[in-house]
Amino acid sequence: MNKFLVFDMDGTIADLYGVDGWLDDIHARDAHPYAEARPLVDMEKLNDILNQLKEFGWYIVVTSWLAKGSTKAYDTAVRKAKREWLEAFGFPYDEIHLVKYGTTKADCTRKYGGRQVLFDDNAKVRNGWHLGEAIDATEMMEYLATLL
Repeated sequence: MNKFLVFDMDGTIADLYGVDGWLDDIHARDAHPYAEARPLVDMEKLNDILNQLKEFGWYIVVTSWLAKGSTKAYDTAVRKAKREWLEAFGFPYDEIHLVKYGTTKADCTRKYGGRQVLFDDNAKVRNGWHLGEAIDATEMMEYLATLL
């Protein structure tokens, strides 16, 4: 059986909203808040759990929105910043989808079927997830521990 753990970034694993002036910077098309965001969880512990789950056949996917009302050039800068953030913190993903704001996240992994678990801070996104379980970011670490 296919098993997927799908992670949002902003507000789920990266504290974008905790960066001083993040919204003004995004409106000014400055991608630095995406690079400067601190982790919302202990990344060493998260990465350890995810690497163990990968050994049990789980596939790790990042599906994260780009900035609302963005431009093609800004999308490129944000994609670069998000990839570098994931690399800097050693996040062990197998696949990544950095998509336009508002994209239905299920569209990125629907083709795989199987069991899919989404971790997202946005209740509207979780409520629209129809591929399996949708877990609030605040419950992410506890939920992942139950899968070990």
